[in-house]
Amino acid sequence: MAEPLSFQNQVQSVDAKLDNGTNICLRRVRQSDLEEIEKGISQMSDQSRYLRFFSGSKTMPPSVVERLASVDGVNHLAWGVINMDEEDHPAIAAAHVFRETETSDTGEFAIAVLDQYHGLGVARILMTTLFLDSFCEGLRQLRIDILRNNKKAYGLIRSVGATPCALEGPAAQYNLVIQDAISALRKMDSPVAIPDIVAAFTAD
Repeated sequence: MAEPLSFQNQVQSVDAKLDNGTNICLRRVRQSDLEEIEKGISQMSDQSRYLRFFSGSKTMPPSVVERLASVDGVNHLAWGVINMDEEDHPAIAAAHVFRETETSDTGEFAIAVLDQYHGLGVARILMTTLFLDSFCEGLRQLRIDILRNNKKAYGLIRSVGATPCALEGPAAQYNLVIQDAISALRKMDSPVAIPDIVAAFTAD
């Protein structure tokens, strides 16, 4: 394995473009985003909500929404994607990493993208950002739980090097080495925004 690059974690936001030309802003999730998170969950299709939360309910319990909004940048890291071309700058995606324990280098990863933005590279752009931030914070591995019938998520995480560790029951669990995932994402020709994100996190 090649020596890792030196990354810095003072990045608060990154401006980028989707491959279709849409201007986006990736930024850290804040406690003040609680209502936006709740709105985003309600805007997901029943199928997407089920695949992300293992529940088709249009609303999540307040404790779930509160947990998603309670980001401290160390034990809970989270980034969102904002569509800057829409007048009200709506959030279109979010991804989270929850550290297993305060001293652990392993976290739990989850991501959600609104249905109308599927297939535009949003997930890979967001993963690049969150994985770089996680690496800066000392995380080295991620655990990912996905429903076994979630073929798109399966293809996505396998494309960045995730390996199965538990395949019993309706949900499968995968392990991901963050440095390997960053390397895999950097080698991808698309989305074209990935090099800009890496550059934002690369220390001088």
